[in-house]
Amino acid sequence: MKTYKGRYKPTYTDKYAGDANNVVYRSMWERHVMKWCDENPNVIKWVSEEVVVPYLCETDGRMHRYFIDFAIQYRDGRQILVEVKPHKETLRPAKKQGKTRKTLLNESLTYVKNQSKWKAATEYALDRGWHFEIWTEKELTAMGIMPKSTQKQRVKKPLKPLPPFRKKKSKK
Repeated sequence: MKTYKGRYKPTYTDKYAGDANNVVYRSMWERHVMKWCDENPNVIKWVSEEVVVPYLCETDGRMHRYFIDFAIQYRDGRQILVEVKPHKETLRPAKKQGKTRKTLLNESLTYVKNQSKWKAATEYALDRGWHFEIWTEKELTAMGIMPKSTQKQRVKKPLKPLPPFRKKKSKK
C-alpha cells in the first residue's frame, strides 16, 4: 500500500491550535481528517501531532513518547484525542497460511506497542475529561470524512463459466 505524506495548509488558521505553517500528514486518511476538521463548523480547535503522551511500552519495558494524530475540540465543549489507523491494525494478528514467522512476530510486536500507546492515551484523556478514539476506514466512511473516490471498491466481478471438460479422442 502506498503512503501519502505532505503538508496541509489550513484554510481557517485561527482554528488550528498549533503552528499552522507546519501541519504534516502521514497518510491520505490523515489529510482527509485535517480537511474535515478545518471545514467543519462544529470543530472550533484542532491540532495534529501536538499532544504528546508518555507511555510504558510492554515490548521493551521502556518509556516512550506517543504523538497522538489529532486533538479536536467541538463547539459543544467535547474534546477528543484521535488515532487514525487501518482497521486491520486494531486487531490481534492471526496466523495465516503463507505468513512467515517473522511477519507474524513484527505484526504482534506492533500490536502490543499500539495497545500500550492506546492504554496510555485513554488514561491521559480521561484525566482531563476528554475521550480517546481510534478512527479506522469504517469510522471515516460512516462520518463522511473519507471521500467515496478513495474508498476501496469491493465489487467482485463474476467469473466466466468454464467450457465443459472433454477428453480428447485418441487417434488409433
